[in-house]
Amino acid sequence: MSARVLVAEDDPKQARLVRVYLERDGHDVLAVGDGRSAIEQYRARRPDLVVLDVMMPNVDGLDVCRILRAESAVPILMLTARSTENDQLLGLDLGADDYLTKPYSPRVLAARVRALLRRSGAVAAAGQPVLRVGGLEVDAGRFEVRVDGVAVQLTAKEFGILEVLAAEPGRVFTRAQLIDRAFGFDHHVLERAVDAHVVNLRRKLEADASRPRFVQTVYGRGYRMAEQ
Repeated sequence: MSARVLVAEDDPKQARLVRVYLERDGHDVLAVGDGRSAIEQYRARRPDLVVLDVMMPNVDGLDVCRILRAESAVPILMLTARSTENDQLLGLDLGADDYLTKPYSPRVLAARVRALLRRSGAVAAAGQPVLRVGGLEVDAGRFEVRVDGVAVQLTAKEFGILEVLAAEPGRVFTRAQLIDRAFGFDHHVLERAVDAHVVNLRRKLEADASRPRFVQTVYGRGYRMAEQ
């Protein structure tokens, strides 16, 4: 599962530690110490995944996340010293795929990176069937989504939720079930974070997000893929 990973962390000691653990997993790691460098190196190197500290000089991590997400669907793992639920949801609203609160175990960080890469185009499994629901196509093997033939860029976790729902149209999944199936071992994920990912999904998939054609809310229960 070797991949190119960009680490944006302004603490040199922490950056070295992260680099050591990721290189042990066989990844090619580039470390930078500020937000402007993170943007420049992303555009120059096009890494498969970005580990992004929130508190950085020049351009902070939230702005970097916003800029990168406007340009690509690269998986983004945010590192934050802010532990409140609203701070965590802000990063997810901007398009981050996952977050870790400091202090964290570098072994856990490495495991989160592996999980995100498994769910991204960098290591997508070949030979999986294309899921089709109405005008929606979900191709897990290529990590591609199309609506009425038009490609849509999703983050790794948005893709994971959509894949679970599209595999069983009409079935209602609770938020806890979506966390378990779409995020694997990432049971730290807040149920409200699922709502944030669904909001982002609808913005990308639907012509009118207030009247969803695909991902529907079942009030008091969770979400389902519309049967079409």
